[in-house]
Amino acid sequence: MELIISPSVLSCDFANIQRDVEMINQSKADWFHIDIMDGVFVPNISFGFPVLEAIKKHAQKPLDVHLMIENPDRYIESFKNCGADLLTVHYESCTHLSRTIQVIKNLGMKAGVALNPHTPVDLLIDIIEEIDLVLIMSVNPGFGGQKFINNAILKVEQAKNLIHRRGSKAIVEVDGGVNLITGKQLVDAGADALVAGSFVFNSDSPKQTIADLKQLRM
Repeated sequence: MELIISPSVLSCDFANIQRDVEMINQSKADWFHIDIMDGVFVPNISFGFPVLEAIKKHAQKPLDVHLMIENPDRYIESFKNCGADLLTVHYESCTHLSRTIQVIKNLGMKAGVALNPHTPVDLLIDIIEEIDLVLIMSVNPGFGGQKFINNAILKVEQAKNLIHRRGSKAIVEVDGGVNLITGKQLVDAGADALVAGSFVFNSDSPKQTIADLKQLRM
């Protein structure tokens, strides 16, 4: 499959968010990655429902929504109503993960599960056949611009092995510290999708940077 690039809107210019949404529309990016943070599960607060709805109004590509929040079950239907196409919850925040996944899918969204850097991949063994995406965090969640954690490369390999062993159709996405060097290492390890924030939006030409990332699997 072609490598999926999902620019993280968390790193865009909030004063010009429509401009940056249009840039992603015109680029070779595949998805919009939108981080939702509640200040509890992670020490930061990001977008709420009105911003998500505003992005959806202008976005011409799927919304890849990553919930870094406590008790995400309370808001699953609200995120669907705001335009989420793929909804990823954290393993660490879901007491009844299988039920959460089924609610997401029953509402017509694709379902992903994210793992913090310290969370072992094998904990997904009983859920891997039910999900569409495994999100490997290659930084500690909560803030953009952090240093890449190299153990994420091994975790990508482990996730791909688990997917193959269990006959799952899930893909592997990686979020945190992605650039052309770490991105190539992740793709070589089996990553199917890359989230890139600071690397894209702080570059001289974000559209070219997205195109360069797309070339990592050619």
